[in-house]
Amino acid sequence: MSYPLGLTLHAARTGSLRYGRTTLRQTTPPNAHSSHTLCNHGNTQRNSGALAAVALGMVGTVPPVSTVTTVPFPRRPLEASDQVRRWYENELGWPTVPGKPGSPVRLRVGPCFDVLDVPLEAGRAGLRHLAPDSPVAVQGDRMRLLLAAGSADEVPGVLDWLEWGSLPLGLAAIGEGGAMDAPRPPEPGAPSDVVRQVPVPRGTDAWCPPVGRRDALQGAAVWLRPPVPGREVEASLPTLSALGGGGDAPDLVRLLDTVATQCHRSRLRACAQPPARR
Repeated sequence: MSYPLGLTLHAARTGSLRYGRTTLRQTTPPNAHSSHTLCNHGNTQRNSGALAAVALGMVGTVPPVSTVTTVPFPRRPLEASDQVRRWYENELGWPTVPGKPGSPVRLRVGPCFDVLDVPLEAGRAGLRHLAPDSPVAVQGDRMRLLLAAGSADEVPGVLDWLEWGSLPLGLAAIGEGGAMDAPRPPEPGAPSDVVRQVPVPRGTDAWCPPVGRRDALQGAAVWLRPPVPGREVEASLPTLSALGGGGDAPDLVRLLDTVATQCHRSRLRACAQPPARR
């Protein structure tokens, strides 16, 4: 039986090229040059291109191997709350309370700071005892002054020492295990101290929200003095160890004395007002 290209089948022998269990040799004229013969001597192979053509002619065309590229699904855009959570955890290193996606973000109190929750008017009076970069938040008619971690446990004793402990002042110290609503991060390019941008008239209880942050009127927490990423926030928080002028941290005792005094004045003023007529 004959094949195209003058191929014949021979039994396998030494020096011949095998393809499966058959031997491939090309028929050549008696006087043809030996370079057209397909053979293999040691590691040297002549006319390898012709051999490949012969092999393909025997078995047909080999289909190309297809490469399957997996395209990942597009990522879902982050929720606004997820962006807020990432800003606190990645930029500031402040832990947050775990919650469902889309739920309001809350900050864990204790690991990095404590909180002094006071009436808005009393908090305004205590701002002068804070450092320029001490973080301060506002929510509704309450102001939250951030204290050094562990300071919440010292507040009751300091108030007793200042002889304010037996009076209802309307302030609260939040320490380890507590939480506070996370204000939205400041807008890019916003001033770090909006108190100087929006002064409050003396003798009034009105408060103007920070520039561009009208959500404060809807009860959302906002930064009055936002923390700045990259700065040592803990060094600017009021602490009891600053009593006597040691270090650059604000003095917690002076802050509590001023805040408690203003709370008591506001309470006396409210009691002195005549009841509203019906």
